[in-house]
Amino acid sequence: MVAQSATTDAVRSALEQVHLEGAIFLRAEYQEPWAYESLTGPDTADFLAPGNDRIAFFHLIAQGRCWVEVDQQRHWADAGDVVVLAYGHQHRMGGSQPADLVSVTSFIPPPPWPRMPVIRYGADGPRTDVVCGYLLSDDVLFDPALQVFPPVFVVRPPEGPVADWVRANIEYAVRQTSIGAGTPDSVSTRLPELLLIEVLKSHLASAPTSPNGLVAALRDPVLGRALALVHAELGRKWTVVELASAVNVSRSLLDERFRSVLGIAPMHYVTTWRMHRAKDLLQGTTLPVAAIARQVGYEAEEAFSRAFKRECGTPPAVWRLRSRGTPSGS
Repeated sequence: MVAQSATTDAVRSALEQVHLEGAIFLRAEYQEPWAYESLTGPDTADFLAPGNDRIAFFHLIAQGRCWVEVDQQRHWADAGDVVVLAYGHQHRMGGSQPADLVSVTSFIPPPPWPRMPVIRYGADGPRTDVVCGYLLSDDVLFDPALQVFPPVFVVRPPEGPVADWVRANIEYAVRQTSIGAGTPDSVSTRLPELLLIEVLKSHLASAPTSPNGLVAALRDPVLGRALALVHAELGRKWTVVELASAVNVSRSLLDERFRSVLGIAPMHYVTTWRMHRAKDLLQGTTLPVAAIARQVGYEAEEAFSRAFKRECGTPPAVWRLRSRGTPSGS
C-alpha cells in the first residue's frame, strides 16, 4: 500500500509539471450505423491548431458505445469513458453496427468556427454522443519516440472525483453548445488541461515509477534511451546485458541508474511495464490473451498468465472480466 501511494504521488507530481494548452472543440452526435477515418496526425494538428505538427486529443463518451482503432487494434468505450490519443495518430472510429468508413472531413466543416460545432452524422439508429478536445504540449511525456503511452487507450475513471470531473466536462460542453454560447475562444480554458492530467494520472498510476519519477528517468541521458527502446520494442527478449549494450553503457551502470532513479532493477521495470500495457489491452480490446501475450514479449500464453498473476494477483482472463464489471463466474 505504501509503494502504491508513492507511485501515485510520483505520477501526480510529474504530471503537474506538464504544460498543456488546448480546447474542447466540438460535440458529436453519431447515430447507428456510423464509422469514420480521421486525417493523418500532422494533418489533424494543422487542421485544429495551425502551425503545429502533432497534438494529443481525447473523446469523452457522453452516452452510447463506440470503438476506436489505431493500427488495426480496436478499443471499445462506453458512456463515462475517456478515449485518449496521446500522439494524435490517424484513427478510425465507429459504432456497434457495421458501416462504411468515410473521411472525417466529409461531415466536419473546416475551421474557423463561429461557435463550437455540434456534428451530427450517421443514420437513424441508437445514438452515441461524444465530446472532443485536443491539447498541445512539448513535454517529454508526449514525445512519440519514447512511447510513454500506447497510441490509443481508454480510461474508465473509478467513481469519485475523476469520474465527477469527466461528467462535469461533458455537461459543460453540452450546455455550451445547446445554448449556442460556445465559441472556440470561450471553451479554450484550463478545463481540457486539468481533465487530461487527471485522466493520465489514472492511467499511469499503475506504471512502474518511484518518488524520483518516470519523467526524471525519461530525461536521464542513460535511462531515457533505455526506456525508449523498451517502450518501442516491448515484445523483444530483453536482458540486462542486451539493453546495456544497446545504450552503450556497462551492465552495472545501467542497473545503478534504474535503481537510483526508478527504485527498481531493469528487468523488474521491463516486466512491470509489460503488465501495464497488458492491462490496457485486456481492458480496452477484444484481443485473445495469447495475442496480448505475444505483444508484450511472451511466446507462450502460459508463461504470460503466470507472470501476470504474479504481478496482478489474478490470471489475465479473470482480471479482464473484473475490469469490465463482469462477475468471473458468468
